[in-house]
Amino acid sequence: MNAKLFAFVTTLVVSASVLTASADAIDRPNGFKIGERMTLRPYVSLSYTYDSNVDSTKHAKDGSSWVVNPGLGAEYKGENWEIAGRAWYRYHAYNHYSKQLNTSSYGETLTFKWADSLPNEKGWSVLLSESFTQISQDDDMSNYSGRGLGRDRKTFQTAGIIERRINERLHAALEASYYLLDYDNDVKKYAPLYGWKRALVGGEVGYAASKWTDIILAANYGWYWQDNVPTNVRYSDESRGWSVMGGIGTRATEKIEYRILTGWSRFEYADGDAKDVNGWTYQVSGKWKITDRWNMMLLAASYYQPDEREICSAVRVDSISWGLAHSMVRGKLNATLDLNYRRETHEYSYTRGYDYDQDIITARLGLNYTLNRFLQLFGRIEYQTRMCDGGDVSGHNYDYDRFRGTVGMRLTY
Repeated sequence: MNAKLFAFVTTLVVSASVLTASADAIDRPNGFKIGERMTLRPYVSLSYTYDSNVDSTKHAKDGSSWVVNPGLGAEYKGENWEIAGRAWYRYHAYNHYSKQLNTSSYGETLTFKWADSLPNEKGWSVLLSESFTQISQDDDMSNYSGRGLGRDRKTFQTAGIIERRINERLHAALEASYYLLDYDNDVKKYAPLYGWKRALVGGEVGYAASKWTDIILAANYGWYWQDNVPTNVRYSDESRGWSVMGGIGTRATEKIEYRILTGWSRFEYADGDAKDVNGWTYQVSGKWKITDRWNMMLLAASYYQPDEREICSAVRVDSISWGLAHSMVRGKLNATLDLNYRRETHEYSYTRGYDYDQDIITARLGLNYTLNRFLQLFGRIEYQTRMCDGGDVSGHNYDYDRFRGTVGMRLTY
C-alpha cells in the first residue's frame, strides 16, 4: 500500500493538519505479546497544566488543572494484513473551575491494512480507517482535528483507499471518506455553533517519470450538510464542491519524502442559494530525515468549508505546519518544536458583520525523557495568538493570547 498517499489524503480530507508533539509518538513500548501476532500496549498518564487563559477570551483569567489519561493500544498482524486500534479516556480537573469545567473525553481509532505485494511493486493494496471522539471543551491549543472552537462536541470519521500498482511506472487509487462534526449547543450558556457532515469520493493516477519521482493527477467531489440552520433562514443546508489538482511526489527515498499538488477548487455553498466560491488550492507534505537524530516535517493545505461560528457563511482555510524533532542522550531525551499558522477567510457571509478574517498562530516546544521501559517524563510549553480583522467585530472576544505549560509522567508497558 502507498501509505504516504493515504496518510496525506486522510489528513487533508478530515482536517487541516497540525503537528503534535506527543510522548507516545517518540517512544513506543513493547507491550504484552499474545501469541505470535497480537500485541497490547496499555498506558496511563498524569499531568499538571498552568493556563493563562482558561476561557479562551480577550478578558483572560488564568488557572491550573490536572489530567488523567488511561488508554489501550492493540495490533494484530497477519501474513499480508494488519489491524491496529486504540481506545482512550481523559478526565480534566480544574483547580478553580471544578463546577463549570471539569470534563471527561474519550475516543477510539481503528485501521486495517492489506496488500498482496511489497510497496511500489505491482499489485493491490487497501487501507481503511475509522475513529470516534467525544471531546470536552478543554481542547489543546492545536484545535483537535484542526476545527475545534472550544465547545463540547462529537466527531466521527471513516475513510478508505484502494490502490492498484499497474506496473513499475503506473499506479491509480480510489478513495472515499465521511466526516461528522456535532456540537453540543447549550443555548442557556452560549450562542450556537454549526456542525456539519461531509461525504467525499475521489481518486488519483500517478506515473513514475523517474526512479524517485511521480507525476500525479488527483480529483474529488464532495457533499456537505450543515447542522442547526434555523428554519426561518432561506438558505439550503446542503452544499457541494469539487477539486482537481496536479503535481509531483516521491515514490521512495531514504531521506526525503514530499508531495506537492495544486489546482482549482469550486464550492457551491448552500446548494447555489448563496454563492459559488472558486479559487486555487494546494496540498503539500514533506518529511526529511536529516540525520539519525534530526527529523523535520512540513504540512500545508487549503480548502473550503461551511463556517462553524457564523450562520450561513462559507470560509476558506489555509494552514501550514512545520515540525522539528531531535533525539539526545542516546535516544532517551527527545525534543520537538511545532509551529502552525492557520487563516480563515470568509468567502461568503450571511450579513456584513460576519465578513471577517481570522489568523491563528500556535507554537509548542516539548521534551520527553525515558527513564526506563515503564516510565517517561514529559513537559511542554504552548503559546497561541488569535487575530481578527474586518466585518463588525468591535467589542468581540475573538482576539486573544494564551500560554500553557505542562509537566507530567506516563506509565507504559
